[in-house]
Amino acid sequence: MSADHRDRPLTVNALPLPREGEKPVAAGKVLGSYLRRLRREQGLTIKDAAPVIRASVSKISRMERGENPPRERDVLDLVDHYGVRDPHQVEAVRELLKQATAKAWYDEYADVTPGWLKRLIGLEDSAVEIRTYEVHVVPGLLQTPSYAKAIVTSGLPNANETEVKRRVDLRMARQRLLQGPGRPQLVALLDEAILRRPVGNADVMAEQLEYLLDAAERSGITIRVVEFMKGAKIAPSTPVTYLKFAPGGPAELVYLEQAAGAMYISSTSGVESYRYVLSELWGAAASRKKTMELLRGAIKDYAGHPSRRRR
Repeated sequence: MSADHRDRPLTVNALPLPREGEKPVAAGKVLGSYLRRLRREQGLTIKDAAPVIRASVSKISRMERGENPPRERDVLDLVDHYGVRDPHQVEAVRELLKQATAKAWYDEYADVTPGWLKRLIGLEDSAVEIRTYEVHVVPGLLQTPSYAKAIVTSGLPNANETEVKRRVDLRMARQRLLQGPGRPQLVALLDEAILRRPVGNADVMAEQLEYLLDAAERSGITIRVVEFMKGAKIAPSTPVTYLKFAPGGPAELVYLEQAAGAMYISSTSGVESYRYVLSELWGAAASRKKTMELLRGAIKDYAGHPSRRRR
């Protein structure tokens, strides 16, 4: 590495001006992408940059991916080390820092939000497109309160009423991102087993499936059922969610939900492989007309369930 790297002219594109009300995760991703471009413009590796802020290589990598809220001192020290002297650019960095570390709406639910889920919610908030394949249950972004409550109660049998309500309220609050301007496009692929796997009672299931019928009519939401026979050979055994973001940071990411946590994949090859899987599932999924028929058929079965006839 050359000792006079900071004297090299900066040809990297200027930092995009922060948008008013930029969400914390989105602002962090833009800032991280800018730091990476600056470092590369100076011909530095992550290993070269780490000593500047007495950090590990992994910490620098996380900062550049926008995975954790950045520390102001760390960011400003790196920007200075990379040779940024334009006061307007430094001020733009400070503004993005302010937005990236701002309190997000979901911080209100910190008591029932593990770190891996908090990150997903932040990513959902900044996504322009969400494609998901679910194996066992309706995606959280499309669950009704009763369905969500049945899932939480089943998964956390020792949780008290307050905790259950908090978790359900959080799930319902997440769904606000599908409303109003700027909402992401949502494509939900559902394994056919979801329609037939009872969650709660027959009333809960009928209500949930009716909600899916209604949701499928809304702009920006596409729902398809992957039938047993067609999806058997290509469907993964665990849920997959693909998120695409607006320009200014990493373009896309894959979220894999696990029993007690989650895995995030951002490598080009990893994202590409799961994008391919989702594409194959889309090709195997039932048409819109057939999906609606499958939903209505399941609703009819739940409506005629003995537990409802006894009412």
